[in-house]
Amino acid sequence: MIFKKTSYGTIYTVLSIILVLLIIVSARTGAVNIPYDQIYDFLYEKIFGVEIPGVNKITEGLFFYIRLPRTFMCIIVGAGLSVSGSLMQSLFRNPIVEPGIIGTSAGAAFGAAFVFVFGKMDFLGRMAFFGDFFLPLAAFAGAFLATMVVYRFSSSFGKVNITTMILAGMAVNAMAAGGTGFLAYIARDPQARSITFWNLGTFSGADWKSVTIVFVVTLFSILFIRRYAKQLNAMQLGETEAGYLGVNTERTKIILILVNTLMVAIATSFVGVISFVGLVVPHLLRLMKGSDNRYLLTGSALLGGILVALADMLCRVIIAPAEMPIGIITAFVGAPFFLWLLNRNLRSPNKGGFFA
Repeated sequence: MIFKKTSYGTIYTVLSIILVLLIIVSARTGAVNIPYDQIYDFLYEKIFGVEIPGVNKITEGLFFYIRLPRTFMCIIVGAGLSVSGSLMQSLFRNPIVEPGIIGTSAGAAFGAAFVFVFGKMDFLGRMAFFGDFFLPLAAFAGAFLATMVVYRFSSSFGKVNITTMILAGMAVNAMAAGGTGFLAYIARDPQARSITFWNLGTFSGADWKSVTIVFVVTLFSILFIRRYAKQLNAMQLGETEAGYLGVNTERTKIILILVNTLMVAIATSFVGVISFVGLVVPHLLRLMKGSDNRYLLTGSALLGGILVALADMLCRVIIAPAEMPIGIITAFVGAPFFLWLLNRNLRSPNKGGFFA
């Protein structure tokens, strides 16, 4: 394959250029398309502080305060979910792990839905001093609890059983989905509608404040995870082998699970549940260049941002002027890919696996 002979630097450069171009294309695309010459005028005014006669202020507001924050949120969340999937696959030596499959996203969704329904009640009113962080904290609590339940059920004598992890993930997903469904059932109509739509994933509520919060947490998490790339490479050989190489596997797991859970929970609390991104993107990178986490994590962030932004563009135009939840698009693409991975694993169990 041509990518095998291409340097990582070249791949990063190409992905970065695509990402920059996609920001403009995505920000102009929607039920109302914004011409490129108007975008140039908007940016010129904003950068140089001059007033250009004839500029449509309504369209300018649409571009700067709705489309741009939404596009940046897509890129940031896509990067975070992709890095999360890459991390979890390496950490658990499980090629089909991603936040949605082992219950992390569903747990975060339940925590956030709980706040949607009960957040204004007296017994939670004392938590109001957390302000805008109340919802992300609840999502983090739900995500962390779900992840730890799956991890504890699937680990035995320091090893993670893949089959048990998948089954435990299915059970936790079912419980969290049932809890979220119950909350939607007892909620008032506006709350129930919000939970239902949000549970399918949407970037429609993105603004610069939420983008800033998600960006700070995601950037910190990715940079922190990136520092553990060599340990993750060692753990792909097996926990015993990693221990011989000086890696404290249990400590590394706990730290990275905490950071990963925080990153996924923050994203889920603002945009809802977006499945399969963390499954598809890392494997696309592995097919291109292999499984070295020193490069895979960075590449996953870039490619994940691109693919989620493209999926969101499709959501805005496919049934315009209405909008399709992005979770529908990612499920249609990701579920067949998941089945292909299962089939590939079953048919070639002794050919080096997914991390060869």
